[in-house]
Amino acid sequence: MNPHIKKLSVAGALITLGIIFGDIGTSPLYVFQTLLVEGRTINQSLVLGSISCIFWTLTLQTTFKYIVITLQADNHGEGGIFSLYALVRRYGKWLAIPAIIGAGTLLADGIITPPISVTSAIEGLSNVPSLAAMFVPGNSLILGIVIGIMILLFFFQQFGTKVVGSAFGPVMLLWFLMIGILGAYQFVQNPGIIKAFNPYYGIMLLIKHPRAIYLLGAVFLCTTGAEAL
Repeated sequence: MNPHIKKLSVAGALITLGIIFGDIGTSPLYVFQTLLVEGRTINQSLVLGSISCIFWTLTLQTTFKYIVITLQADNHGEGGIFSLYALVRRYGKWLAIPAIIGAGTLLADGIITPPISVTSAIEGLSNVPSLAAMFVPGNSLILGIVIGIMILLFFFQQFGTKVVGSAFGPVMLLWFLMIGILGAYQFVQNPGIIKAFNPYYGIMLLIKHPRAIYLLGAVFLCTTGAEAL
């Protein structure tokens, strides 16, 4: 048995939920909204194609690439781009170049994703009728709240990943329960959405839609946070 693997516990799973899936799980806040905006005309092909693209991107990239393949390439229990570099550097010093590029893209994604998630959540308050006049997307109030939240988040990071995960774990559990219940309710209302599991709809959307390249960029947003794995 790998000595670096610890026994799974409920508390450990809850902390992991806050650390890893706290990033991946917030993607629904902005991914589908962005796809509908970029798609311009909302119709059945756009909805089915968008969900199909999201499902297969998460399946192939997040599940297969990250979980099945990448997580197996650990260096004595340690993961990440520099641990991978430690494993492959014996094959040539030039491999430092892709390691640096990988680290750069990881940092860039880590900088971009949190503000997008927080901004999308705060802007969502505009859907509450009594708050619609105050929370106008892009106004100074939303900007101030987002900056304040980001400062607090980065301040608490100094206390370690475990503290952050412990704080956000229960919150993310409630979040996943909420979107699960709402999703199940909507599925009962329109079970035909299950057709989106067929990759045909995603492929046809990317082939026929005039703004396919923009839609593909929006679909990629659903993978943000997967690097936390």
